[in-house]
Amino acid sequence: MTSAVSQAPARTSIGSSQRAEALAERLEQGARALADLASGLTDAEWQTRLPKDGRKIGVVVHHVATMYPLEIHLAQILAGGKPIEGVTAEAVNEINAGHAKEFDAVTKEQALDLLRRNSAAAAAAIRALSDDELAQAAPVSLNFDAPLTCQFLLEDHAVRHSYHHLGIIRRALKR
Repeated sequence: MTSAVSQAPARTSIGSSQRAEALAERLEQGARALADLASGLTDAEWQTRLPKDGRKIGVVVHHVATMYPLEIHLAQILAGGKPIEGVTAEAVNEINAGHAKEFDAVTKEQALDLLRRNSAAAAAAIRALSDDELAQAAPVSLNFDAPLTCQFLLEDHAVRHSYHHLGIIRRALKR
């Protein structure tokens, strides 16, 4: 999944949610921080494999960008009050492994362009959510069907994702 998320208008309220705005800003800050670090990497650093993970740094940057549409889609399901079904740790691992093989030779320009486009689309989609939608909770299969809110899912996945991998990359590069 490499295309940007389509922006959906707010469905249950008029005006913007301060909570949604704060979430969108945090996502944008994380994506910018990851892009800033990645844009300054040497070719050798871009190709460095991360300890324990095994993926190249460049692949991981592209991975973050690629996952935004899926993460936002899942949050929108919760925002609609519906459960997330069929998403398991095994499925996530398969997606990540397939992505790593398919994009092993991804260029810095390709990854940064996708990161820029998909993070902007993800932030726009978050901004379109109302407080009521952010508060919607339903079972999430990835979390053993725990009833999670849309806001929690966003914070735990789309918003946190860039920060998570940024920290791992910095640790690997000793920065």
